[in-house]
Amino acid sequence: MPYPETATGFQVTDLKNWSTFTKQEFKLKPFEDDDIDIAIDACGVCASDVHTISGGWSEDVPLPLCVGHEVIGRVIKVGKNVKDIKVGDRAGVGAQVGADLTCGQCKQQNENYCPNQIDTYGAPYPDGTLSQGGYASHIRAHQYFTFKIPDGLDTNLAAPMLCAGLTTYSPIKRLGAAPGKNIAIVGLGGLGHFGVLWGVALGADVTVLSHSPSKKDDALKLGAKHFVCTKDKDWAKPLAFSFDFIINSADATDKFNLPDYFSTLKVGGSFHMVGFPDNPLPAIQAQAFAGTGNYMGASHIGNHQEMVEMLQLAADQKIKSWVQEIKISEAGCKEAVEKVYNGGENGPRYRYTLTGFDEAFGKRY
Repeated sequence: MPYPETATGFQVTDLKNWSTFTKQEFKLKPFEDDDIDIAIDACGVCASDVHTISGGWSEDVPLPLCVGHEVIGRVIKVGKNVKDIKVGDRAGVGAQVGADLTCGQCKQQNENYCPNQIDTYGAPYPDGTLSQGGYASHIRAHQYFTFKIPDGLDTNLAAPMLCAGLTTYSPIKRLGAAPGKNIAIVGLGGLGHFGVLWGVALGADVTVLSHSPSKKDDALKLGAKHFVCTKDKDWAKPLAFSFDFIINSADATDKFNLPDYFSTLKVGGSFHMVGFPDNPLPAIQAQAFAGTGNYMGASHIGNHQEMVEMLQLAADQKIKSWVQEIKISEAGCKEAVEKVYNGGENGPRYRYTLTGFDEAFGKRY
């Protein structure tokens, strides 16, 4: 049974063979009055996709599963309640497709913390249908979680902004990046490179902290003022009390000596995590926070208003993510997720976008 009842996508069917994808149909949730259907043209490849299908975060993964939550395409159907998006618009969907929109969190524009939120893939809808992601021909999402893409943004470059971009933009904005602020970005990967771009765009002085000295040139090209290699002994000492806050985008925090990072914060500063490793954080004593009176926290994507604001900022300032394109196919999906998993010099610099959806699924509009 074809669209609109189903979509076709590249799904993982076995966690033991997590990088093997099979092209097959899956059921879409019933279409409702607030829904929007998108024929997908591009989908970013997020580390969350890899953590999920590899069982790194949990082996309780509903299968078969189509991942991908950095989706841009053309709107081909809208429900009768949809107000701001019309058929023919270019629109995107990030890592969330639903929430109750009535709870205290939602009413305070924190719908990304709604206890009834629905993730873009691997989450059950009220009718029991499993949400499926963007390595696919189509996606169906609530209008509140569907975003018109500004004309100035290239589809393939903008797709990764819908998760990686928002995940970094939200805390950077909430923590107060602005002229006169000194901030640090830990790790220069998919998330970290967005952290640099947003920090610079908001006027902050940005330092990249990385264990890879080979990333220095890229960090400076992205707009960072400073680069510090954390492999160097005593790297933190000259940076004591330097940063208003740190955004940690690395997923190897289990290997960090966290007190070194805390020591570089100004009094009351925040060490904020957006990279979530498979392994637990290192054991740490409470006294480690006392030296600078600092805080440690994390966040989950961002809200609707931050997404709209971020996309417009990118369009206004002509911000371009660093993207490498891979044609979507069983082999292309495998290549992308394995390269993200393995990382290193052969990994993405700094994001993969799956393209060629017409070749894989045919013309859909």
